[in-house]
Amino acid sequence: MFPIRDHNPSERTAYVTLTLIGANIVIYLYGLAAFQSDQALSQLYFDYAMIPARISAGENYTSLVTSVFLHGGLWHLAGNMLFLHIFGDNLEEEMGHLPFLAFYLACGIGASWAQMMTDPASVVPTVGASGAIAGVMGGYLLLFPKAKVDIFIFFIIFFRIIPVPAWIMLGLWFGLQVLHSVNPASADAGVAYWAHSGGFVIGFALTIPLWLRRGAKGYWERTEGHPPHPEATYGRSSIPTIKRR
Repeated sequence: MFPIRDHNPSERTAYVTLTLIGANIVIYLYGLAAFQSDQALSQLYFDYAMIPARISAGENYTSLVTSVFLHGGLWHLAGNMLFLHIFGDNLEEEMGHLPFLAFYLACGIGASWAQMMTDPASVVPTVGASGAIAGVMGGYLLLFPKAKVDIFIFFIIFFRIIPVPAWIMLGLWFGLQVLHSVNPASADAGVAYWAHSGGFVIGFALTIPLWLRRGAKGYWERTEGHPPHPEATYGRSSIPTIKRR
């Protein structure tokens, strides 16, 4: 299952979120055009991806940021940008443009650091905005636990779009990341699960001051965990249930 949209529209243009999405896409397309040989691609990753062994040796700290803007493939990029589009605009609206940018980068750096600490001697490059976006998801969970999120479910014999509260979708997602993080069998999957788990926790923690300023539990009591403005409504999904014959 994965989310396709939420029912929590922004009332202001999310300039930073849109700029981050655009920057990630442009950087990915530039990489495709400019680094076509294996040697050039290896050099790109050596210079800009987060390599734990280099960080442990006190080298290339800037990669904690630059790695957040690199992606290993089209689907890697598309999935991350979809999640950022769904959850980023609401946090940007609540935090403000520049504070949200600082929050996003802090989550990305923290997520990269969390991944590095799990295997400081690793020479495997780590790239992707997943850790930073996981932080956005952690903040979203704290502020809007009952906001509706439409998720696409495919289960053997049928697929359907259904709305669920954010705390269910985000809680399940986080739980899966933690399970994979502590499962030794997941180490060879090529996914930075500790970056996901660490980024989510960091984002949740960094959003606590904003939640407290909004009134903490009083904010939840006023909004009942829903967005502080009317939710978007969507018509019935045109995607039917497909049964196996």
